[in-house]
Amino acid sequence: MHMNTPSRSTIRLTRRGRIALIATGAVVAGTAVAVPLLSAGSEGEEKPTTLVIPEGWRSGQVYEAVDKALALPAGTTKKSLAKAALKLPNDAEGNPEGYLFPATYPLETNGKKATPEQLLSSMVDTANKKFNGAPIAAGAQRNAMNVYQAVTIASIIQAEAATKADMGKVARVVFNRLERGMPLQMDSTINYALNRSTLKTTVADTRIESPYNSYQRMGLPPTPIDSPGEDAVRAAISPTPGDWLYFVTVKPGDTRFTADYAEHQRNVAEFNRNQQSSSPKAK
Repeated sequence: MHMNTPSRSTIRLTRRGRIALIATGAVVAGTAVAVPLLSAGSEGEEKPTTLVIPEGWRSGQVYEAVDKALALPAGTTKKSLAKAALKLPNDAEGNPEGYLFPATYPLETNGKKATPEQLLSSMVDTANKKFNGAPIAAGAQRNAMNVYQAVTIASIIQAEAATKADMGKVARVVFNRLERGMPLQMDSTINYALNRSTLKTTVADTRIESPYNSYQRMGLPPTPIDSPGEDAVRAAISPTPGDWLYFVTVKPGDTRFTADYAEHQRNVAEFNRNQQSSSPKAK
């Protein structure tokens, strides 16, 4: 049955299923941001030998991590993009967002210190190997999209899903909304547009002028919004069957997906009650 979309001031999809905007305002939640992960060659050795890029990092976080790992002035890695000659898809238009694949990368090769260009190239080459292989490429085609679109959806899944088990369902919400001509209304894209990591989404935020404002603009954002891992990419090409349009994590481990907006409102109300009961009382 076709369902009309409630007004944009009342619909809320959630980043990692934790936040639910209600008609009168916004519920605020914070998310931890990882710091660069450096691994030493042996216990007690101060000089790191590898750089670990976690799933869900944005390109800016990767650039900063490379600068720190190689002891370079801040901004050096970002400036190196022009001469890195990264092998990105045409749709990326030179923007490596989504293609700095999360993995462990050596900081030295044959005794020589890696350069920012070499590290970024390794990340993009790894992404291309993962994304352009038969399973992902065929899966994208099966869902009437190209690989770059699949990676973009995977980046939203990476940002929104509270657990690996939820990824397929979040993917289905994305597909269902796209198929129905509904705006995605994902906080993760607003967060990306505002270049922040702790969410405090307001109605004013949802009105910002940005191609990443999925409240105001239809379809997918113009680029991925982070570096998705393999689980998120697999979910993007094989979404879990279902009719869901909304989701919210009522409490840790309890993310509820529904196609019924009234039911979603009840879930949001329960989420808000749980938040209030767990908040410290003012003295």
